[in-house]
Amino acid sequence: MNKIKSIFLFLLCFSLFSAFAQEEKQAEKQGEVLDKIIGKVDNYFVLKSDLELQYQRYLASDPVNTPTRCQLLEGLIINKLLLAKSEIDSVTVEDKRIEQELNSRMEQMENQYGSSKAIVEAFGKSIATLKDDLRGSIKEQLVGRKMQDKITEAIKITPKEVKQFFNSIPTDSLPYLPSEVEVGQIVRLAQPNKEQKQELVTKLNDIKKRVEKGESFEELAKVFSEDLGSGKRGGDLGFAKRGQMVPPFEAAAVKLKPNQMSDVVESEFGFHLIQMLEQRGQEYHARHILLRPDYQKLDLTEPTRFLDSIRVLIQRDTLKFEKAAKEFSEDKATQDAGGMMIDPETRGLKMAFDSTMDPALYFSLDSMKVGTISVPQSYRTDDGRSAMRIIYFKAKHAPHFANLKDDYQKISSIALSRKRNTAIDEWFLKAKEDVFIFVDEEYKDCDILKAAPNQR
Repeated sequence: MNKIKSIFLFLLCFSLFSAFAQEEKQAEKQGEVLDKIIGKVDNYFVLKSDLELQYQRYLASDPVNTPTRCQLLEGLIINKLLLAKSEIDSVTVEDKRIEQELNSRMEQMENQYGSSKAIVEAFGKSIATLKDDLRGSIKEQLVGRKMQDKITEAIKITPKEVKQFFNSIPTDSLPYLPSEVEVGQIVRLAQPNKEQKQELVTKLNDIKKRVEKGESFEELAKVFSEDLGSGKRGGDLGFAKRGQMVPPFEAAAVKLKPNQMSDVVESEFGFHLIQMLEQRGQEYHARHILLRPDYQKLDLTEPTRFLDSIRVLIQRDTLKFEKAAKEFSEDKATQDAGGMMIDPETRGLKMAFDSTMDPALYFSLDSMKVGTISVPQSYRTDDGRSAMRIIYFKAKHAPHFANLKDDYQKISSIALSRKRNTAIDEWFLKAKEDVFIFVDEEYKDCDILKAAPNQR
């Protein structure tokens, strides 16, 4: 039983809502109903459909390297063991964190499908129903992550251990890495013009008047708010600590008395009408109605002009790219790093220059020379906003067999992951004694949890 591989597979199980939704849709389309319980850890169940959907997803994406059903089932059992132990060890996740993750995934869905209406049409379910369907699985994922973090939080890796790990890899087994690139970007967001802003302000002021005449703020929020998360709850944002919300929102909110409404407030997320519900100490409880501009109709002239001028200054060496990114880029993910993009897996600057890269970025780099900066290009942010960006092609590294000098960050990341997996493996051997574990007879040849005394 390869625990390291099963844990790795378990980590991959945390996918975006779109993946879960597409799998569910595909299964329904095929008329598959697979609801047999094939695993149980205390009060947590693994269904055969869980296993089959994962297996089919891997098979579709990479038929050659698809893990076996036994390996996937082991990952699912470990997932449930983490959840069961989290109850015993009182590891919990706040409801607000669950809602934040849920809202984030719904926003990604909205960006993918174009609108909330398109999502409803695609799945034949209301947004509220889709969120209710997903809320439980998100809670399990977040609790599982928190439990895993608790187990591995003290695990570190030293340069000596990285070197030992690398030297343990047979020479003929060293991976051949594809071309890698180091890339930076400076992003400027499109802003609504005066007419577009005024249209949103007018709409919110009309809503405010309706509340003042006796209509329910809560019901109007459910109808009009474009905040998918709070809109379903009548705009309720729950209690927030000072400093948690964006400054324009908080500055307006904390001045309000209970049940009082703000004037229209503009923030980076759009335009808000805020109603205070309660304040206690350093916390406040508010609700809002959010309206956003139609990002498809925003004028990109100003961001283009601005980036053109920045590009000229950088090309003349009057301004360094890193300094310009820190001062002027509106992409928070790369701004602090001097505009440089970070590989999400290794957290390093080198990114594989292959089909795994965003196609728009790949084709831009393919026509550029190292050391150059692109002309302003249209760009869509992760949250769906229209923007322009300039791309800095800082470096390109040729394909090569992995080595410590050029690939230390990658090797270190793998070595640390292995060390953490070992820690979870050791934890698992102890933790399985504290819970009831059942694996269906159909999977007896998998040897999953073979040593568990209470398995049957």
